[in-house]
Amino acid sequence: MSKASVPKGTRDFLPAQIEKREYLFQTIKSVYKKFGFVPIETPAMERLDTLTGKYGDEGDQLIFKILNSGDFMSKADKELPSNKLAPQISKRALRYDLTVPFARFVANHRNDITFPFKRYQIQPVWRADRPQKGRYQEFFQCDADVVGSDSLLHEVEFIQIFDEVLSQLGLKDFSVKVNNRKILAGLAEVIGHPDQLMEMTIALDKLDKIGLEKVNDEWRQRGLSEEAVSKLNRIFSIDGNKTAMMNTLTDMFETSELGRKGIEELNYVFSKVEELGLNKAKLELDLTLARGLNYYTGAIFEVATNEVQMGSICGGGRYDDLTGIFGLPDMSGVGISFGADRIYDVLNELELWPADLQSAPSILLVNFGEEELNYATGVAKQLREAGVSCEVYPSSAKMKKQMAYADKKGFPFVALIGSAEMEEGILTVKELANAEQRKLSVAELIEFLTH
Repeated sequence: MSKASVPKGTRDFLPAQIEKREYLFQTIKSVYKKFGFVPIETPAMERLDTLTGKYGDEGDQLIFKILNSGDFMSKADKELPSNKLAPQISKRALRYDLTVPFARFVANHRNDITFPFKRYQIQPVWRADRPQKGRYQEFFQCDADVVGSDSLLHEVEFIQIFDEVLSQLGLKDFSVKVNNRKILAGLAEVIGHPDQLMEMTIALDKLDKIGLEKVNDEWRQRGLSEEAVSKLNRIFSIDGNKTAMMNTLTDMFETSELGRKGIEELNYVFSKVEELGLNKAKLELDLTLARGLNYYTGAIFEVATNEVQMGSICGGGRYDDLTGIFGLPDMSGVGISFGADRIYDVLNELELWPADLQSAPSILLVNFGEEELNYATGVAKQLREAGVSCEVYPSSAKMKKQMAYADKKGFPFVALIGSAEMEEGILTVKELANAEQRKLSVAELIEFLTH
């Protein structure tokens, strides 16, 4: 018999891990609500044609497709290559992210929502990516988006949200990196390749992983001229000083209106954030930031912790007409996502979870036999009605075994109910931390545990 295991890139979660994840989700959710976002949910699967063509060629290859029901191969052309065969045998797919389903949701429910519409969504997504540290095939995204407004105030607020959530979670050193796709589009214009923006950004998105020389090689392979590669190197070799970057870009964009618009938008966002201030986040201009998704058109964000070796833990950006694909044009949107699974790993590594996070029931009622069990279940009913969490041990096992159970599960108290206690109408309550015992009525126990 083969050993039972979960698919690569997925994980089981034990109760203690669930407690941590819920704490993480609740922290993110509470900040989203403070900024006026409301929750929605969308199905785990979408129509395949809803998802494809929105993430670039590389993203489309990572979509988990669901085979059609029945004899799906009978009408398929088996001679086709896999990318052409897929639509014939699969009409549905697991969602790759939450943004494209959200755009579909907005188009479907345009008459049920008020614009600008601010939503948050915390649900799992699936990507057929190679599993590695911090990268899973099934993982949660914690998204917030605003659709129906082109105001740059939303970009400013999202930077504040990154800062507030991660500060609340205890991170002390993290960077919010910002760029603008208009600047990248302007660069494509001034190097003479305006129609090759995607080719330029797909390679640029790999800069951290493979280095500038290999990115240069990929640009050449994708058809960029030697002169274009040289101009790009001039920009991406600047030492990181924001003023120097902006000055160089301003000189380069003399003939690019789109590029100048990108600089104007970035300047507004940086000046407004600096005016309002941040808790812990470092706001950085990163011209190499590309986020190779087809739908981004304006500001783009990535957040990285400087305390742990990990990829980006949050990201996002502006998309000007994503809903137009679904029949609702001219709806600018902007959104962000917290990578919950990566943040979970960061908090684990830095040991930042609150000490009192794992909550055990308040008290275990020890089971001495059938008569005592009947009495204990009545006591448990009164405790639960008063809001006290408790358990009754299900069998009259040896006292040592019941106490070991209480200790392992972290019960702070156990209640001993024998014949003497039943006659007197009291409970002997033992505090496990110090073995101190007290005799209390049910009413007194409720008062003791709830105040």
